[in-house]
Amino acid sequence: MQCEVTFEPEHRKIQVRPGISILDAARRAKIAIRTRCDGRASCLMCKVEVLNQEGLMPPTKQEKLKLGSLVERGIRLGCQARVSGDTSVNVPEDPLKAAIRKQLARQKQEDDWL
Repeated sequence: MQCEVTFEPEHRKIQVRPGISILDAARRAKIAIRTRCDGRASCLMCKVEVLNQEGLMPPTKQEKLKLGSLVERGIRLGCQARVSGDTSVNVPEDPLKAAIRKQLARQKQEDDWL
């Protein structure tokens, strides 16, 4: 059985086997999810927003401890959240890329104004 994982906002889809982590599925789909601990739930950088909770296994005790009430709002650790069916996740934009994009937009706006 294969499960389909959709990564937003790129709307990139990949077929994976049940039990794979969102982080590993993202790597296979060539979607960048930031991490420093290489999937050991210690850096908390791989947070993603799950748009379809039914397609994931329930959060582990460790993940619940790390995220607290964020789990109830659909936030999961990509390294800990395991696929059990079709699901969609929203991957936040890398902060450095976001800062560069905002600066370029500001410069373009200033150039257009002149």
